[in-house]
Amino acid sequence: MAGAHSATLPQGSTAERAARAACRSCGHLGLAPVLDLGLMPHSDGLLADAAQIPSEPRWPLELAFCPGCTLVQILETVPPEVLFGADYPYFSSFSESWVAHARACVQELIARKGLGPNSLAVELASNDGYLLRHFKDAGVPVLGIDPAPGPAAAAEKIGVPTRVAFFGLELARTLRAEGKAADVLVGNNVLAHVADTNGFVRGIATLLHDGGLVSLEFPYLRDLIEKCAFDTIYHEHLCYFSMHAVDALLRRHGLFVNEVRRLKTHGGSLRLYVEKVARARPTVEAMLAEEKASGMDQVAYYREFSARVRELGDRMRELLAGLRAQGKRIVAYGAAAKGTIMLNWVNAPAGTFEYAVDRNVHKQGRLMPGVHLPIKDPSVLAQDRPDYLVILPWNLTDEIVAQQSAFRQAGGKFVVPVPEPKVIG
Repeated sequence: MAGAHSATLPQGSTAERAARAACRSCGHLGLAPVLDLGLMPHSDGLLADAAQIPSEPRWPLELAFCPGCTLVQILETVPPEVLFGADYPYFSSFSESWVAHARACVQELIARKGLGPNSLAVELASNDGYLLRHFKDAGVPVLGIDPAPGPAAAAEKIGVPTRVAFFGLELARTLRAEGKAADVLVGNNVLAHVADTNGFVRGIATLLHDGGLVSLEFPYLRDLIEKCAFDTIYHEHLCYFSMHAVDALLRRHGLFVNEVRRLKTHGGSLRLYVEKVARARPTVEAMLAEEKASGMDQVAYYREFSARVRELGDRMRELLAGLRAQGKRIVAYGAAAKGTIMLNWVNAPAGTFEYAVDRNVHKQGRLMPGVHLPIKDPSVLAQDRPDYLVILPWNLTDEIVAQQSAFRQAGGKFVVPVPEPKVIG
């Protein structure tokens, strides 16, 4: 199998490990294996320098399906303190398109719930305040909750009060004891990250005002499978949700999906509007029926995914080898978590990529996990003028191509790896 797979996986095969595993949502004992990506580094675990390479950890990255509640999940749980600690490098505000997406979401929620100075908007995994600042600017009191001190400090600097902690039932009870109840609670791309899935959702139900509204966003499993977006599978993402799986999880804790929308963000996502009363719009039942008709609630739907992932890796490797054979110089654009998985899976020969670039100043000067490419400021491209940029955060292709218009006008080309490797000029 392609990629960084030379080490032996612990505790037997993926099938054996899946058979022993209990579902993170419903507790069903015995999961069905879907995909084995081998041993992978922490996708956001950027290295300070080469001295850290010998001690760089790797863990199994294996995907499995629960026949009890249909939840797709990884088997390994890396301690959240390792993944989201003091060195966590992701700052949402560096993506202009994501900030614009957040602003539109906030404007809709304010109008939908009639929020004002006596309301409270809470965001879980609030990062650097990229979203809550729009509530604040509209005069709505806010509270951010995020375990990573770096982004939380950035949020505080722009006036977004942030509790540095992992959210769960205990913290929700503490906040309610302090007199806080959320009129709107936002959770963008966080539900998949938490190890205590049920405790997290119970915490949401506890903190939410009885008449409050929850807005949840997460990458949609159907888009992941259909687009072969395997690079969005990493240790920070413990769960991969279909409507069936998330509906069962929320109902278990007295929460109901009353509206669902498909979004283009992150290569295809869902936004759920969740309340404590059941009054589902037709979109909810329609999506559940659509999933059932497609077979997403059965393991057979996922059986070809592994072969397609291997094929994409092979094609990407061949494309890069062909460019190198022509003497072309190649640079990786975007030291994103999905880029770590892509580069380690493709496992191109040393020297294929000269370096990586990223606009996030917190990533510059460091090394990408596993492949150890140095990360530079994109400004170097104007002087260095490589031939090709491989866009690792492929979900932001339009934004990145627009930012790099000078590179393109000078004859540079882009490689986009997903849903299938292609070159755009």
